[in-house]
Amino acid sequence: MTTLVVLQPSYLPWLGFFDQFDRADIFVYYDDVGFDKNGWRNRNRIKTPRGPLWLTVPVLTAGRIGQPIVDVDIDNGQPWARKHVRSVREAYAKAPFAKRHLEELEALLAQPWARLVDLDLALTAAMCRWLDLTSIRVMRSSEIGITGERSARLLALCRHVGADHYLSGNAAQDYLDLALFEAHGIRVSWQNYRHPVYPQLHGPFVPYLSALDLILNLGPESLNIVRRGREA
Repeated sequence: MTTLVVLQPSYLPWLGFFDQFDRADIFVYYDDVGFDKNGWRNRNRIKTPRGPLWLTVPVLTAGRIGQPIVDVDIDNGQPWARKHVRSVREAYAKAPFAKRHLEELEALLAQPWARLVDLDLALTAAMCRWLDLTSIRVMRSSEIGITGERSARLLALCRHVGADHYLSGNAAQDYLDLALFEAHGIRVSWQNYRHPVYPQLHGPFVPYLSALDLILNLGPESLNIVRRGREA
């Protein structure tokens, strides 16, 4: 069985993103669909002594309604990278694995990124290395060139890469045409992820943060924690 996962790029993604990545044989970044202004493409949360804090990468959206993710430009007129580095260092100064990863994170954020997608993919690639997720074949939908309505396009992506199993997040249950996939011999399954609890700094456990929180706190144990949320 060959499993395909298709997800939009995210900024410092959460645990569920890496669960799907881990379960894929082939992972496609869905980077040529429309940018959602209040979504996860350019923001995520970390945990501070004062509670969860949003880290948001400012992007240019004026006059660009409906622009695809791949075309989104970062607004580098704001010192967002320095703020993010400072916030992460302050929040995780006492985290057990901060010294192992924060220098690389800071170096990545300090690069002169122009496009949001390039930043997102570089950070996600680093986090995959930290999680020891390095054997999955990764592609970008913008480089494949398959178009069409949502279900038909996802089916076409499966057929393009030779996948006979499509693993989807639960939100797609509202629109995915299961009969279409079945007619072409492709099994669909749902992620059904249950967020695991793990040791954190700064008080009671807070779920749905960037996986950076897990990695800085648990280091080499992080992937095992990610997998705990998987439905048996």
